[in-house]
Amino acid sequence: MRRIIVLGSTGSIGTQALDVIRANPRRFELVGLSAGNNAELLGEQAAQFQVEDTAMGAQESEQLVRDVEADVVLNAITGSIGLGSTLAALKAGRTLALANKESLIVGGELVKSAAAEGQIVPVDSEHSALAQALRSGTHDEIRRLVVTASGGPFRGRTRDEMAAVTPAEALAHPTWAMGRVVTTNSATLVNKGLEVIEAHLLFDVDYEHIQVVVHPQSIVHSMVEFIDGSTIAQASPPDMRLPISLALDWPHRIGGVGRPLDWTKASSWDFEPLDDAAFPAVALAKSVGRAGRTFPAVFNAANEQAVDAFHEGRLPFLGIVDTIARVVDAHESPDQLTIESLAQAENWARATADRLIAQQ
Repeated sequence: MRRIIVLGSTGSIGTQALDVIRANPRRFELVGLSAGNNAELLGEQAAQFQVEDTAMGAQESEQLVRDVEADVVLNAITGSIGLGSTLAALKAGRTLALANKESLIVGGELVKSAAAEGQIVPVDSEHSALAQALRSGTHDEIRRLVVTASGGPFRGRTRDEMAAVTPAEALAHPTWAMGRVVTTNSATLVNKGLEVIEAHLLFDVDYEHIQVVVHPQSIVHSMVEFIDGSTIAQASPPDMRLPISLALDWPHRIGGVGRPLDWTKASSWDFEPLDDAAFPAVALAKSVGRAGRTFPAVFNAANEQAVDAFHEGRLPFLGIVDTIARVVDAHESPDQLTIESLAQAENWARATADRLIAQQ
């Protein structure tokens, strides 16, 4: 039986993780819970699972990870504020089920150097799919990683056609039910850009060998193309409980977590090239990833400020990625990546983004 701590238990990933744990009481024991601000729901979850160790906020979450004996820490905190918990889990020797992609992207080599081989297991459906497909070959046999994207609610629109979209439209994702930030990031494809950086860091594949392809059905969650010309794809109906369950008990599979595809019914899957002119966030993220050091932290922090401004009516939709690009372009990164330089870069990026937004 694996002892599990769930950080961000009141969010979308966290609540679905509790569904998986609830359905498999002989496989998992929930020993710790944390939330950002929903104290009422956190209390209800703790009572239901009879969990005594709970925490509110980022710092208390880090302390929970240090103090509570556990085998797996699921980090489902939203945003780079989850970096401390990621590092705490790795230092404590826990398996890190990583849904908080921002902590890896922002922390970069700090996180990678803290992790033992196999200690980080991805929760994102795309990276879970890649991890599953990569079991079919060695690292030297990889030709490229193909990360699929639904295209979000504005797939097929030109840049001009997205000039006046509203927050409500941006939150109307055609496939996934997620929080405000992640759903907006999916509409701008910033999320896909972050996932490309995450794929590079998780699987040590160069950016020129990572491709994004639009797949609106969201059935094929990602693919690995090997040097012999074969491609291994992971396909399943869109349900985050599947990659969550794999991450909690990696590399073992749990029966009955999700429904399988019905191969007796006719269906078709579409794959389309990404329109970089309409959605420049992926190309921008690749350049940021190549630059490394504090650039990914600046990219992520500027995006968080811009997303808030968009939903508060202070910035148009297209202004989100435009603001990120301007902040990144103005950034001068220190030569060495440290916790201190990350904090300084993030603070600078947020202040710069706020200033640029106020000028619009």
